[in-house]
Amino acid sequence: MSLSYTLEGLNNVDDVNKATNALMMLDGVQSAEVGLHFAHIEGRTSLEKVQKALTPLGFKARQG
Repeated sequence: MSLSYTLEGLNNVDDVNKATNALMMLDGVQSAEVGLHFAHIEGRTSLEKVQKALTPLGFKARQG
């Protein structure tokens, strides 16, 4: 399953790496491609789980 999210709060490559690592730790995520304003995830997860992983890092995610 392919999922797309819009991200806010990422400002540099370090932020992209932090977000990528957090998303890859989620159960059901097979791969994650992250940019400053987006995340494309292959696998099975939910917006709630993505938000829970990213919010402590200071990032926001929404569907789309």
